Amino acid sequence: MLELPVIDPASEGRSKRPEWLKVKLPMGENYRKVRSVVDDFKLHTICQSGNCPNMGECWGAGTATFMILGNVCTRSCSFCAVKTGRPNEYDEDEPRRVAEAIWLMQVKHAVITSVNRDELKDRGAEIWYQTVRAVKERSPQTTIETLIPDVKANWEALIRMIEAGQEVVSHNMETVPRLYRKVRPQAKWERSLEQIKRTKAFGKRTKTGIMVGLGETKEEIFQAMDELVENGCDILTLGQYLQPTKMHLEVAEFVHPDTFALYKEEGLSRGLKYVESGPLVRSSYHAEKHVF
Repeated sequence: MLELPVIDPASEGRSKRPEWLKVKLPMGENYRKVRSVVDDFKLHTICQSGNCPNMGECWGAGTATFMILGNVCTRSCSFCAVKTGRPNEYDEDEPRRVAEAIWLMQVKHAVITSVNRDELKDRGAEIWYQTVRAVKERSPQTTIETLIPDVKANWEALIRMIEAGQEVVSHNMETVPRLYRKVRPQAKWERSLEQIKRTKAFGKRTKTGIMVGLGETKEEIFQAMDELVENGCDILTLGQYLQPTKMHLEVAEFVHPDTFALYKEEGLSRGLKYVESGPLVRSSYHAEKHVF
């Protein structure tokens, strides 16, 4: 399999990416099959919209992270490659199409995420519920992780999103509290922690993801781990932030793989049940391992 350096167009020519930031070139029969199914069913994937560096590996293995409720987000996070703006009305047939695609792909573990839909009273919760139910009915043996957005303390919407039968519920913190105003200006650390806490209280396996290389310190990562454990988080993913375009935040640091190894060791010692930590790790990377 050919390897290419991770494309970081915003810093092209200004800083050389380290040797450890390489990804496999998308190719192979499974990759083409997944792409065909996604295109035929007019579906969105965070793999494409988020410029994920692992798309070749995951699609080559026959898996993809489906993104529901459109591909335009109402938030304007300064790290994210997903388009921001005023979304169109959502597609009520989308749950059926997602379920059919997952069945055709014979996916054993499915990951589903969405854009933020703050303009909707229920934050898109009903489409979330219908999508998970449709997948479970079409593919009863498929386990599901849902990577859900911030519901802005609409706890009724949260319950609707997570009561459909998925095994893992993820909500990404993205960074440490000090950097929230710069990285997630429309979110709050405490509110996202509360969302994880309530999800755990509902009886779900809980998961979150944090990007590094944005200017955080090791001590801030360790403190974040402690707060996550205190609020019921089971699983943590840690990966290198990569600047999608010149309009997004610049990379403050390319974190060495040894530091990622340290973070994994520390996370486990502090009470997290599973830590996926590495330069190219993303929220849904190796997600099938997170179903205990």
